[in-house]
Amino acid sequence: MEYLLSLIIACPLVACFFVFMFDDGGAKRFGRIISFIELGLIVALWIGYRPDVVDVQFFSKFFLIPQLGIDYVVFVDGISLFLVILTAFIVFIANIYLRRLDDAKPFVVCLLALEGILIALFLSENVLMFYTFWELALVPILYMVGVWGSGQKVYIALKFFVYTFASSVIMLLAIIYMGYLCYEQTGVWSFNLSVWRSPDIHIPLETQIWLFWGFFISIAVKIPIIPLHTWLPHIYSEAPALGSVMLSALLSKMGTYALLRFVLPLFPDASIHFMPIISVLAVVMIVYAGIIAFKQKDIKKVIAYSSISHMGIVILGIFSFNSEGISGAIFMMVAHGITSGALFFLAGMLYYRTMTRHISDFGAVATVMPHYSAFFGVVMMSNVGLPLTIGFIGEFLSLYGYFQTSPIITALAGTTLIISAVYMLYLFKNIFYGEFLGNKSFLERLKDLNFREYCVVIPITAVIIWLGVFPNVLLKPMQISVQQLIATMNAFAREESSRTHLLKVNGGLIGPMILHRYPFNEESFYDTQQNHLRFNPHEERMDEQMRKTLEKLIEEYQSSLLHQESMNEKNSLESPLPNSESGNTQPYSSSIRDNNQTIQDRSNQ
Repeated sequence: MEYLLSLIIACPLVACFFVFMFDDGGAKRFGRIISFIELGLIVALWIGYRPDVVDVQFFSKFFLIPQLGIDYVVFVDGISLFLVILTAFIVFIANIYLRRLDDAKPFVVCLLALEGILIALFLSENVLMFYTFWELALVPILYMVGVWGSGQKVYIALKFFVYTFASSVIMLLAIIYMGYLCYEQTGVWSFNLSVWRSPDIHIPLETQIWLFWGFFISIAVKIPIIPLHTWLPHIYSEAPALGSVMLSALLSKMGTYALLRFVLPLFPDASIHFMPIISVLAVVMIVYAGIIAFKQKDIKKVIAYSSISHMGIVILGIFSFNSEGISGAIFMMVAHGITSGALFFLAGMLYYRTMTRHISDFGAVATVMPHYSAFFGVVMMSNVGLPLTIGFIGEFLSLYGYFQTSPIITALAGTTLIISAVYMLYLFKNIFYGEFLGNKSFLERLKDLNFREYCVVIPITAVIIWLGVFPNVLLKPMQISVQQLIATMNAFAREESSRTHLLKVNGGLIGPMILHRYPFNEESFYDTQQNHLRFNPHEERMDEQMRKTLEKLIEEYQSSLLHQESMNEKNSLESPLPNSESGNTQPYSSSIRDNNQTIQDRSNQ
């Protein structure tokens, strides 16, 4: 099981090289088989995941360039687990949906490559590795839009590239500077998140502010957060149906995941400092995007602005900084991926039959496509946030979590329940039950769902209802990871006001932060009371970075002990200290030699 995550990442990426061995029909079948195998592997990961374990699970590491801190490090916890499952599920459904008769092979390659890249991104612990996949995710989407899009597809693809790449360069500079801070304070280059979160790293508020914005600007473009959203409506509407699904259901989650994984634990003071500004932007997203969605005449643009509005709720949940809000935000990320993806699937099915997306071109569709109308209605209710659907729990918990911070902002954000109901019911009524003003032969040509389309909508509808009725399937496994995230923020917050705010929004109850086994562990540091270095007996390996850090730590304590000895008069070098276990005595000098020997023995292993 140690290499299960690596197998999950490699499976779709390696399969890309074999797609061109088949014709277009064979390539589509091959893509479905690979995505089904990938989904099976991830279900096995879900079954093997232990929600009661605080430590990271399925950890795997390979050294690439240790001198520069560039490693392959992957793990899974309650925050990333369900985003990985969401990715595999959506790509599997997308491969079933794929209907292209020609050019199917490059499209299958794009789907499988994007699946492997996104899963690797969600599992990465090394920040440079994360950034690499952050940028690589652009390639399949740009190809989908630039080749198979409609309208000004090349211009739209270039606009998307310029926005995302330019903002990502800012994040890269922040990452490199964090690596430099790590080197400056610990003596080793490292880009591993666990090293950055070690007690040796101290980031003052002024530095946190600059690094926070370095990460946040890139994340804000990817989500996107208003006013950095202008690329989204055009690319969502002009991309092929599956391109819109990938953008809305999966790529938008990259940004919110980066907030949870990197921004909040690394820059807790800056995150709390700018929380009011971010919250106002989130409310603007919710209200403004909802109003604009109501004014749209294009089906896909309605869904696009609806997506922006719902991601605003996710932002509020994340910046609530409490267990309810963050759990709701993660749940909402999954719910939004399922619901918005389903809406784009359904919009693509209608466009394939009519070759139009203009709402006024439709009417009375329910009379000729009753099954399609029923499934669209279920997905619409989930998008509105109706109880007993997947869309309700995430919205409720996110808003409830932020209520602890600001009831007024929560009340403003709560208007999304009304606004989303207005524009979605308007869309549903006009398409399915409105008056049709065109040629009746247009309606008569419409056919209800075929077998492949049933295979797309039935699993999605089942998930919408299942997780709406049994939300603890998602909420329970993520609880410990969410609590550890909050505890990490509290432990590394330098400002008293930050810790006070965290205690306030969490009801005064924040659990202890548990350092993960690798590469740092609370049992691997010098014990000042027992005057010796304690190692975790369960630790099987020690990398170069950890050894150097521990050696530096021991040298500092040795210097301190020798200074104390020199201050004593006659028996300083032979002054006994009680042994930690038995109460026996041993001299300082022999204790130091034992410590050095312990380090040497562990290093040789």
